[in-house]
Amino acid sequence: MPRALSQSPLLRACRSLPVSHMPVWFMRQAGRSLPEYRAMRGSGSILDAIARPEIACEATLQPVRRYGVDAAILFSDIVVPVHAVGFGIDVVQGRGPVVEDPFRTKADLGRLRDLELTDIEYVTDTCRLVTAELDGTGTPLIGFAGAPFTVASYLVEGGPTRTFLQVKSLALREPALFEALCDRLADLAIAFMSAQVAAGASAIQLFDSWAGALTPSQYERFALPPTRRIMSALEPLEVPRILYGLGTGELLALMATSGADVIGVDWHVPIDAARARVGGLAVQGNLDPALCVDDHVVALDAAREVLARSGERAGHIFNLGHGVLPMTDPGVLADVVALVHEEGRAGVGVPS
Repeated sequence: MPRALSQSPLLRACRSLPVSHMPVWFMRQAGRSLPEYRAMRGSGSILDAIARPEIACEATLQPVRRYGVDAAILFSDIVVPVHAVGFGIDVVQGRGPVVEDPFRTKADLGRLRDLELTDIEYVTDTCRLVTAELDGTGTPLIGFAGAPFTVASYLVEGGPTRTFLQVKSLALREPALFEALCDRLADLAIAFMSAQVAAGASAIQLFDSWAGALTPSQYERFALPPTRRIMSALEPLEVPRILYGLGTGELLALMATSGADVIGVDWHVPIDAARARVGGLAVQGNLDPALCVDDHVVALDAAREVLARSGERAGHIFNLGHGVLPMTDPGVLADVVALVHEEGRAGVGVPS
């Protein structure tokens, strides 16, 4: 690892090591709320922009320049691997991932072939461009993928859902088939994130965004085993592994057994309570993104509460509890970053 990155507050916080200042970055910081991003991207599917390395690189770097955050997050999407192998999925603006022919039977497993490096050259090219731009700055690039249950929910439901009726029904009615589906998706996630690390990513995050739709017993049965397999496969890469899910307050203790180094926490659980639930693991989070839309005072007061609850114990990466909302005022996020860097105490000068 380059010397500059070895001193990265984010990478050190992932290992619960002392840091020079509390690190902060934002999920979905690469775009959406930034006027410079909207001007650059224009209309069309996000998959088209992701497939253009020069555009994806610029989108990745824009929030680093504007906010001074402690990490870049790759401009990509959790459905890129299944799109790359030709499953038949697109991301519709204003709606999200939409599948032309949803997953229904064992025959559909054949539509999820192995991911080849040639399928995602545009992603690895973007990683190399970003890391070249960040070289010497000490700012790491975070790569990511979608966790099997979350990606499966799109493939089975055919698009975004609030009920998760189809995917839960498949898992409970045909558990062997659902396990086979998750195993294929785990293989894709492993290959996708391994390629990003080989191309320069210094940390990875596995997004199990919809795991909160499961009960603890369902999570332990259907989502945790493939997640553990992914984390185990990535361990030899020796980069921090972050696991995040929305609405997972009651799942945090189980998530802590996944093999992840860091557990992402949404805003429903106070960060001190979350730390107690995950034991000695580092945590990431957990400011409510709705509080960052346009009121600087509200956002800063809420950020201070997160910092106060975090205390001085090492191993906290400040983030939102979910992604940046499109209507967010970038100036509010800039103020939050400045506050966290100035007032965040977790791990600052605290021995490991």
